[in-house]
Amino acid sequence: MSQFKTIDDLDVAGKRVLMRVDLNVPMKDGKVTDTTRIDRAVQTINELSNKGAKVIVISHFGRPKGQVVPEMSLAPVAKALAQACGRPVGFATDTVGENARLQISEMEDGDIVMLENLRFNRGEEENDKAFTVELSKLGDVYVSDAFSCSHRAHASTEGLAHLLPAAAGRLMQAEVESLSAALENPVSPVAAVVGGAKVSTKMEVLGNLAAKVDMLIIGGGMANTFLYAQGIDVGNSLCEKDMADAAREILGRAEKAGCQVVLPKDAVVAREFKEGADCETVDLNAIPSDAMMLDIGPASIADVTAKLEGCKTLVWNGPFGAFEIPPFDAGTNAVAQAAARLTKEGKLISVAGGGDTVAALAHAGVSDSFTYISTAGGAFLEWMEGKKLPGVEVLRK
Repeated sequence: MSQFKTIDDLDVAGKRVLMRVDLNVPMKDGKVTDTTRIDRAVQTINELSNKGAKVIVISHFGRPKGQVVPEMSLAPVAKALAQACGRPVGFATDTVGENARLQISEMEDGDIVMLENLRFNRGEEENDKAFTVELSKLGDVYVSDAFSCSHRAHASTEGLAHLLPAAAGRLMQAEVESLSAALENPVSPVAAVVGGAKVSTKMEVLGNLAAKVDMLIIGGGMANTFLYAQGIDVGNSLCEKDMADAAREILGRAEKAGCQVVLPKDAVVAREFKEGADCETVDLNAIPSDAMMLDIGPASIADVTAKLEGCKTLVWNGPFGAFEIPPFDAGTNAVAQAAARLTKEGKLISVAGGGDTVAALAHAGVSDSFTYISTAGGAFLEWMEGKKLPGVEVLRK
């Protein structure tokens, strides 16, 4: 991360720091139901506050599309943030209006104020110059801690960095350092687990990884499409038959690049998709025509685990099976626990990300055992696709 400015490079005492975080959290009946993103923002907010900065927290919430939508107000999130920070958080009822200016003018060093939802202003998503200038007048310094929004060039994620001295917060710093260590300058051999339902949504990820990693381990519904492309009868399994040519193209690219593609060796199949459904483990060439593959079997688990033993770096996105419904969580759980064990033993650097992946690893009980788990969805996928993220690029020195 040395090519970036971090908050170590800033003198923030007495300064107004506009800090972009991602507090787009799930809510139900006016209460935050998952505080992960809030908890992750606390470190930088409290550090800046302790250094005597006036911390002005900015975030979006939902998709109000430039309109003021009362149920998308950040007011309840400000309360949850105050609880997480263990100190008061003021709240301004607008973003670049009179109330925001008034609240900020009354701040003492170390105070924290949150502004109302950025996306109540059309200029935020349009990265509108006039709106960005108005926003920049509220601060002396800009700190971005919102990696999960960095694939969008919005006023608060990209525009502000052109108008104010800019630096990465601790979460952005940790995220980019971890991701760089996993794909940009990794310790080889490198394995990537790519799972999930559909090949069509991960074509760019697979194409980029085939050229970068030593081993591509494909799981979930998308593995069925690869097996089908190789002439295996997948029965009634989820399978994108129209993607067979694309799957063969990925296999060809991987072969040219010297990347080994690992597909399931056996499957757990069932005739209905429900908890506790009757299921059996079968060989790939014995999948009944009326059955669906819903997880990898023991031979596949043993194969993947043995291969991970020989790797030094692992990037993971997507589950091996229908992990939400037992017993079809066994494959994902077993491989995740093996990766966690190797990480704890210091043999593996493990980085994972994406919504389903975070849930699957939490379900497997290994959330704290990977080297780094990113809560970013779209930004993590675009990074895996090898794309430049505007909100990260703008922070480079």
